[in-house]
Amino acid sequence: SGHTIPHRLSAIPKMIIVKTLGDNQWQVYHTAMGNTKKLCLDDDSAASTQSNRWNNTSPTSSVFTLGNHSSVNSNDVIYIAYCFADVEGYSKMSGYSGNNNANGPFIYTGFAPTWLMVKKFSDTNHWIIWDNKRSTKNGANIIDKKLYANITNAENGAEDVTFLSNGFKFNTNTGDWNE
Repeated sequence: SGHTIPHRLSAIPKMIIVKTLGDNQWQVYHTAMGNTKKLCLDDDSAASTQSNRWNNTSPTSSVFTLGNHSSVNSNDVIYIAYCFADVEGYSKMSGYSGNNNANGPFIYTGFAPTWLMVKKFSDTNHWIIWDNKRSTKNGANIIDKKLYANITNAENGAEDVTFLSNGFKFNTNTGDWNE
């Protein structure tokens, strides 16, 4: 417990994904949830309070801290960790509030997104991924195909989100990402 790992990002990670090279789930920390909760990238469960994952300690600009749960920290087990920090003009990890309206909220990123992953952490919901490389509606920025990180379904279509020059906007009141 309290095992610190250097990440060398020179910035505070906003999202961390840890997994053993074995069969355990992908454990997810996100700054929007805080350091007492965790998600699993490979399931649709809501965030749960788990102080033994992140040791109730927020990451710093040099390290992140693990608790004593075997899915993130065990003797003689090899793990991989992916740490993500905001990079101005390139990447942003954040939270937002939906408005349950077909004219959904605009989420500012400061750049034109090309890839977006969303997970509602307050309730059961899939990890949903959109990108502008596979399919857009009539060459516009309306993204009409999505994938799921936690299930093996084929991509499916709907005009759910629009990528803009400085963020993205939802085009539906679907509760999975705009409740």
